Amino acid sequence: MSDFKHNSEDNYIEIIQRLVKCIVILLIIVVGLVVLNIVDLSSPKKIKENANEIVVARKDTTLIASDTTHITAPDTSLISAEKNAAQIRYGRELIANTSLYFGPKGKIAHMNNGMNCQNCHLEAGTKPFGNNYLAVAATYPKFRERSGSIETIYKRVNDCFERSLNGKALDTLGNEMQAIQAYIKWLGKNMAKGEKPKGSGIAELKYLDRAADAEKGKIVYSLKCKTCHGEEGAGKFNNDNLAYQYPPLWGEHSYNSGAGLYRLSRFAAYVKYNMPQGASFKNIQLSDEEAWDVAAFVNSQPRLVKDPKNDWPKISGKPVDHPFGPYADNFSEKEHKYGPFGPIVEARKKSEKK
Repeated sequence: MSDFKHNSEDNYIEIIQRLVKCIVILLIIVVGLVVLNIVDLSSPKKIKENANEIVVARKDTTLIASDTTHITAPDTSLISAEKNAAQIRYGRELIANTSLYFGPKGKIAHMNNGMNCQNCHLEAGTKPFGNNYLAVAATYPKFRERSGSIETIYKRVNDCFERSLNGKALDTLGNEMQAIQAYIKWLGKNMAKGEKPKGSGIAELKYLDRAADAEKGKIVYSLKCKTCHGEEGAGKFNNDNLAYQYPPLWGEHSYNSGAGLYRLSRFAAYVKYNMPQGASFKNIQLSDEEAWDVAAFVNSQPRLVKDPKNDWPKISGKPVDHPFGPYADNFSEKEHKYGPFGPIVEARKKSEKK
C-alpha cells in the first residue's frame, strides 16, 4: 500500500514538472513573438492578424527570391564562341562606354552629351527590368506609333542617340552601328521572334489615383537620389572626367524632352525597380507613390527641348502620359504629364465604344 502511495506521489510530481516545463516553453515563445512584433499582448485579435501578416510577408519574400520566370541575359563569356565575337564585344563596349567614343571628348567624334547608353540601359542593357535590350532583336523591325512607321534596330538606336544622348545619329552602315546591332542581336539570340518575356525592357507600374506630385518628389529626391545625382541633378563624372558615373537627370547634359524617360510612366517604373543604387526587382526600395512623385519632380526640371511636331502623327495613338498636345481628348497637357491618368484611360475606352 505504501509503495502504491509512493508511486502515485512520484507520478503526480512528474506531471507537475511536465506542466511547468510546458508553461515555461510557452512563455518563451510568447516573449519571442512580442520581441518580433508579431504579438500584441494588449489585443488577442492582433495576435492572429500579425502572425498572418508575417507568414504572408515571408511567403512573398520567398516567392520573389525564387522567381526564375524573368528573362536573363546570356553569359558574356559565351561571346568567344561566336564567329563575330570581336564585333559583338565592340558593340558591348560602345554601349557601356559611349562617351569615351562619342562624348564631348570622344575618340571617334564629339556628338553627344557625355552620357553612356548604359546610364539608361543598365548593365550594358542586360539588367532585368533595367530598360534592357533582351527583347529588341525579337521584336524589331516593328511599327511604332511615335514615328508612325516601321522601325529597324538602327532607327531605335539612333532615336536614343538623338534623344537620350541629345546628340546626332550614327551612320547606319558604319562599324559602330553594326557592332551595336551585333551585340543587341546576340543578347536576344535565344528568343523566339515576337517574344517579349517578363523582365525585358521596363516594367509597367500601376497608375496612381491622383496626379503625381513634384513637391513630394523633391523630398524623395533629396532623401534618396541627390547623393549620387547631386543637388542640382548634374550627375557625377568618373575620375577621368570622360563619362558619367552617375548621369545628370536634368540640364543641358541630360536626356532631352523627346526621350522615353521624359514620360512619367517610363521614368517612374524605371526608378521603382532600379533606384536608388543597389535596388532591383528583388530589392525594391521605393514605394509606387515615391516613384511617381520623384518622376514628376525630375521631369519638371529644365532640360533641352526636342521639337515634338513629328512625333505621334496619329494623335489618337499618343500614350496617356505623353506631355505634348494636341490630343484626341479634352484633357490638358498638365493632366497628360502628371495625371491622374485613370480618367484619361476611361475616357478613351468610352470613346472607342462609340
